[in-house]
Amino acid sequence: MTAQLWCFGESGNAAKVAQMLTLTGTAWQPVFVNFFAGEARSPAFRAINPMGEVPVLRLDGRTLTQSAVMLRHLARKTGQFGWASEEEEDEILRWLFWDNHKFSAQIGTTRFLMNFLPPEKRPEQAIAFQQGRLKAAYAVLEDHLASRDWVANGRPSIADLSLASYLYYPEPFGFVRADWPRIDAWMSRLSALPGWKHPYDLMPRAFPPATA
Repeated sequence: MTAQLWCFGESGNAAKVAQMLTLTGTAWQPVFVNFFAGEARSPAFRAINPMGEVPVLRLDGRTLTQSAVMLRHLARKTGQFGWASEEEEDEILRWLFWDNHKFSAQIGTTRFLMNFLPPEKRPEQAIAFQQGRLKAAYAVLEDHLASRDWVANGRPSIADLSLASYLYYPEPFGFVRADWPRIDAWMSRLSALPGWKHPYDLMPRAFPPATA
């Protein structure tokens, strides 16, 4: 049965799961959520996910929320991008939790404030504070990649897919790949995986690019 992913192209958290579905060859289809029009807060959407968040994955009769849960479920189901031991699983979980707390959540908020709010409503002090926190987080990841190609073990895993997702988006949020050469090289290794796609090529966008 084809999986369904409630998503929209601008969502880095949805992109993590869309990428995993695509790379593992899992049949899936996107269900567009008009997030910026408030659809995720609607009664119809909250009947699917009471948390009112994107993404939502429906697979094998189950409805899953929270991207890390979806990634872990897909790793177990497909036998790909997962772990070969309890120690590897713990290390993957360590980085998934760090990503959700220190990395993706901060990037997502900063990117939203800088790009999806009207200029007159952008809180410049809050943005600067967020960017300071992110600079420290980039440094943690940059240092971690000094002696390894992949985050959690000797091969790409859901930890890599989770951490890297937001970094490929073109909207500015204070991250410049050239400033972080190890992260840059790691991102290049990820995007060279067979079947990898840019987030905007995976899911329908709320704000399609302007055409000439």
